[in-house]
Amino acid sequence: MKKTVLGVLITLFVSCANETENLNTANANTDQPAMADKGAICGSDVVRQKFLSENPDAAQRMFKIENSTAEFIEQKKMGKVLADGSVEIPVIFNVLYTNTTNNISDARINSQIDVLNTAFASTHADVSNIPAAFQTLNAGDTKIKFRLAQINRKSTTKSRWAPDDKMKKIATGGVDATDPAKYLNIWVVDYMPYQSGYVLGYATFPESAGLWNDGVVMMDEYVGAGGPIATHNKGRVTVHEVGHYLNLRHIWGDANCGNDFADDTPQQITLHRGVPSYPKMETCGGVSRSVMFMNYMDYSDETTLFMFTKNQNDRMQASVSANGPRAGLRIL
Repeated sequence: MKKTVLGVLITLFVSCANETENLNTANANTDQPAMADKGAICGSDVVRQKFLSENPDAAQRMFKIENSTAEFIEQKKMGKVLADGSVEIPVIFNVLYTNTTNNISDARINSQIDVLNTAFASTHADVSNIPAAFQTLNAGDTKIKFRLAQINRKSTTKSRWAPDDKMKKIATGGVDATDPAKYLNIWVVDYMPYQSGYVLGYATFPESAGLWNDGVVMMDEYVGAGGPIATHNKGRVTVHEVGHYLNLRHIWGDANCGNDFADDTPQQITLHRGVPSYPKMETCGGVSRSVMFMNYMDYSDETTLFMFTKNQNDRMQASVSANGPRAGLRIL
């Protein structure tokens, strides 16, 4: 059984504060589980840990958001929240390119919007691959939609970036966010090397809502469908990062048998890579069960990522609700 929200939040905050003592300003630490393969990673939790350790006010916002999220979910269970909380999020792409190859086309960007919409509506063909045991947990249509509002392009000589938000400021060679309280800004950059690997993308969580650096950063190769990386050419890395932006944590809880605050995701020991075979049995808390490696918030190859759960949807809906931290996205 997963820990209580308050207990996990306290543990998480202490853990974040301790771990980020070792981070420098240019590079944050990797995702928490020890990884034999330190290749491609999601940098969202890395950046979040550093941000929370340096900004006590943001940590307090995180606590408040989790409390309001829990309240929203409880009210929904009691029938006090309308089930259809449809929202359309306007998206702005800020493309920083060095050549024609990484100046990704309008077609790729539009395909990414299509991927987001099919993923969040659960209308793609891979839905049929969800194991029978998890079919009833599938979120189905989350009622969260996306539309392309604008594309900004900037030619630059800088090809190597870091998860340090420099791409988000004109003063440091990037592009300023467009009204981040009302738009989901997605920055696209050439390459983000990190330690012995690289960062595919990273996102800010809702405690950063409306701040100058709020949004998602993606390496150009992982944007849209039909990219050059065979294992990740479906645009679902961006789906993963937008999940973080809407307050979803990694499914393994960024710890050994950790807590992602979604009650219907089975606890698992750590992240997964490649194409695991179902069932993949793991034991947490003395209970052996198959893990949900096909969840968008794991690290499996994109061919294997194809579902959110109902409780994950509750968390995202709480984020964009009228009283949620991302309520501003609803008004356009």
